[in-house]
Amino acid sequence: FYLYDERGIRQAARELNAAFAWNEGFREYYAVKALPNPAVLRALMEEGCGLDCSSLPELLLAQRLGAKDGDIMFSANAMPGNELAFARKLGAVINLDDSSDVDLLAKNSGVPELVSVRVNPGSDLNRHNGIMGNPEDAKFGWMPSQIPEGLEKLKRMGARRFALHAMTVSNTLHEEYFASSAAWLFKLGLELESECGIPLAFVNLSGGLGIPYRPEESPVDLQRVSGLVREEYKKAFGPRRDVAIKTELGRLITGPFGWLVTRAIHRKETYRTYIGLDASASNL
Repeated sequence: FYLYDERGIRQAARELNAAFAWNEGFREYYAVKALPNPAVLRALMEEGCGLDCSSLPELLLAQRLGAKDGDIMFSANAMPGNELAFARKLGAVINLDDSSDVDLLAKNSGVPELVSVRVNPGSDLNRHNGIMGNPEDAKFGWMPSQIPEGLEKLKRMGARRFALHAMTVSNTLHEEYFASSAAWLFKLGLELESECGIPLAFVNLSGGLGIPYRPEESPVDLQRVSGLVREEYKKAFGPRRDVAIKTELGRLITGPFGWLVTRAIHRKETYRTYIGLDASASNL
């Protein structure tokens, strides 16, 4: 069976919200794929979190949990039209992964006033790690050069505000990661705002911050991460306070607070000693 520490999970959400309280529009959209457990998701929603969904089953789960307008961020590759339509019906913020998704969105549900665009920074923000690799090799997001034309098209179709989203690593303990990603997205957002004449509503820093798995590793200091992001925010926007910050952290929120509890049922002695369990890797 699985055992979760609800108090620890709630505290992690509260610490994240407190760290970014300086940004009035801040909100964490918990990555449902990290732990699609209704009880855990309900607890996080009670702490003010939204839900980051990437598939129809995750949208259905959010619906069953009572998610309403603005509670869902929907991001997916190769989005089927019916899933886009259903996400819009639930009031989700749509995060388009590909330029061709513009026509798909318009055809299946119409273009809302606020649309988010996932961008792949390529070599501009080279944050190689062992899980996601180099950004250019990732399947996620638009090239930066594709976005102006896409925004112009979305604007003609009814969009009045836009947002940017990027995630280039997974499970990093580098506290500077969010700040460097934020600085790059802030700069791009201001350039697009000026070029396309449509205001930037928010920047979604997504996830990527990790947890320690080894004794010599230390947890990420959220206060320091937030402080570094805040410095970049001030540099980019000056006295402006209207651009919100969003995150989609998963592992950082629940990773340290869950256990798979299993029973040893067999012992085997060959060249090594093996202990057989009544669970397997698929249970993880």
